[in-house]
Amino acid sequence: MKKEDIYFLSACNIIDLIKRQEISAVEITEAFIERIEKINPKINAYCTPTFDMAREQAKNADDAVKNSKKISTLNGVPTSIKDLTAVKGVRTTFGSKLYENHIPEEDDIAVKRLKDAGCVILGKTNTPEFGHQAITDNLIFGKTNNPWNLDRTSGGSSGGAAAAVVSGLSPLAQGSDGGGSVRIPSCLCGAFGIKPTHGRIPHYPRIAMGFALLSDFGPIARYVEDAALMLDVMKQPYYADQEALPDQKISYYEGIKESPKKLKIGYSLSLGFCKNLDPEVRKNVVDSVHKFEKLGWIVEEAKIKLKNPEIAFGMNLVAPTLAFDLKAAYNKQQDILSPNLVKIIEMGLNQKATDYISGLATRKKMYEKLLKFFKGYDLLITPTTAVPAFKHGIMYPEKIDGRSASPLSWMSFTYPFNMTGLPAASIPAGWSTEGLPIGMQIVGSKYDDLKVLQVSKAFEELAPWQDKKPKLD
Repeated sequence: MKKEDIYFLSACNIIDLIKRQEISAVEITEAFIERIEKINPKINAYCTPTFDMAREQAKNADDAVKNSKKISTLNGVPTSIKDLTAVKGVRTTFGSKLYENHIPEEDDIAVKRLKDAGCVILGKTNTPEFGHQAITDNLIFGKTNNPWNLDRTSGGSSGGAAAAVVSGLSPLAQGSDGGGSVRIPSCLCGAFGIKPTHGRIPHYPRIAMGFALLSDFGPIARYVEDAALMLDVMKQPYYADQEALPDQKISYYEGIKESPKKLKIGYSLSLGFCKNLDPEVRKNVVDSVHKFEKLGWIVEEAKIKLKNPEIAFGMNLVAPTLAFDLKAAYNKQQDILSPNLVKIIEMGLNQKATDYISGLATRKKMYEKLLKFFKGYDLLITPTTAVPAFKHGIMYPEKIDGRSASPLSWMSFTYPFNMTGLPAASIPAGWSTEGLPIGMQIVGSKYDDLKVLQVSKAFEELAPWQDKKPKLD
């Protein structure tokens, strides 16, 4: 097999090839290492490679096959770990100069599960400082570029993770999502990414309170079945995470082999408050959602009206928790913090306890509103972002379709589902005239992760995208 054929294989194909000893895990790993050394300087997806670790894990994967040992779920599959997630003995900076030389003494439980499943960890991927923004740039490693246009953002905060997958630098990537941070870069880079129901994947240890009630780990991949398999490995409860959910005792990987016979899908292009939407995004999402009618499913535009939660999310919930975590650093080491993060901390320090409670109240009301929506529909579909990837150098587009836009307008479709904890995925749904990916968001009711994956798989079969690859060589 040629090396160039390896880079865009699915994880499931890699597992099968290694199991049948048609190619070794070591050969797979060396091919990806070579690719990373060649392509990563253009993309800046990986910030800390772990090639020695990867080679050892690949050798162990081959030994398991040769010695007829029990083969782990992801035996020999390369993956990356976001730099917000602890990996024992590996530099983990959280994108911050405060932790520039931090070496964790234990794995996050999700990382341990990936290791135990036989994953080959190629390295840590780039992220903004503490994941505070939806573009990937920081004062240690700089910005991550979009694989389709190096002058555009990869999104964030899992921008390095999504860019790595789409660039053929790993078939799988671990991300985290506190306001859209798996779905936004998956959308802008052209990958599949899912944020499961809050608590589905446990997170321990946490170093701080920022995004604690909002954030979840999630897989990013080129293929839905690969993401389902990775999610199977990372889920399950864990006693040390009080937010962790009980096990549903189902396999998402097996579950997506079946497609629902009847579904009623409601789609919204505004959620009742999003006033800014790029016309190309609108057209691609509408065209895409109606493809489900080929399966006999009911598709209709839903009359859903949520109250704009921008202040509740950004000012009342996110800013105070980041300010709580970083007050001491703000007072003593402000010069090494990201300027945008400093602004958020200052905003948080000016919030009152009643402001935070107001944010929680908005979160509760929004969940109850969506609860009523899901009594009439099986799924909700929206655009993932209001625009395709925009140019580096700005935090957000100030105008969308000629209208003035607020700082969170371009990502208004993602963070409501962090506030409500509902499962949501982004799947490629077309291309702009500039050749940039457009994403469609698929949202399920609480605990309905499997249905989101089943519908994502159905759409992947209706409109596959994997044959299109960025020109980076």
